Amino acid sequence: MKKREKKEIKVMCALLYMMGLCLALGISLRPVAKEAHPEDRLIQNSDKSVPADGKMQAGKKSVSVDGKLQLEDGQQMSDYVRKDNEAKKVAITFDDGPSGKYTKKLLDGLKKRKVKATFFLIGENVKRYPEIVKRMKKEGHLIGNHTYHHVELTSLPEDKARQEVEQTDQTISKITGEHVAYMRPPFGAWKKEMETELEVMPVLWTVDPLDWTTKNVDEIVRKVVTQTKENDIILLHDCYDSSVKAAFRIIDQLRDRGFAFVTAEELIID
Repeated sequence: MKKREKKEIKVMCALLYMMGLCLALGISLRPVAKEAHPEDRLIQNSDKSVPADGKMQAGKKSVSVDGKLQLEDGQQMSDYVRKDNEAKKVAITFDDGPSGKYTKKLLDGLKKRKVKATFFLIGENVKRYPEIVKRMKKEGHLIGNHTYHHVELTSLPEDKARQEVEQTDQTISKITGEHVAYMRPPFGAWKKEMETELEVMPVLWTVDPLDWTTKNVDEIVRKVVTQTKENDIILLHDCYDSSVKAAFRIIDQLRDRGFAFVTAEELIID
């Protein structure tokens, strides 16, 4: 027998001997699997299957492939957090209108900029300019109550305060066909119990440039632009030319800073 053949026989015998020894000792010859990552083990140990949409079910919550937590109603945790590329919402509001002289100009500018605003109207002015109120409604602006005679509600007897609000509501609803759900009490004077008694929700403000005290457009713009933050409610008046001019510049500058304009109702509901 040739030396080469003898060497091969010896190797085979050695292998057979090792295999028999391993079997006798209970040692597996399978390759050892790499230890799973802790997150991988969570998936491997789950008794939930991964459906076709790629979302791993975990009780009433699930984690989608993109890493977003799914809540019970299907909403994602990321829905509650503004993404960097989403606009910051603010509401621009106007008191004491409608004005026969300046509100039309304001509505023209809002329409051009595709902005929806909120108007808190005085009842006696609504009666004078119903066509302006119709236009507000048609163009998608939110209309609110600002009493009939611009009075401080907390200084009035209960029946008189109710009359101020209800008379304004009736005057507006005759034009719009809708009950007025929101009001801005003049001077911000409000008692909590009025909310139930008068069936309206008060809407105050967070940014007030006191535009009614000055005709300086630059000053009004500066105050609003430097003070405004996300979810703020800006207070202006549409019965002054300077306020209307300032409103357009405020809108343009805040948009450049990443803000989007919505109605006060959208901020409240959102």
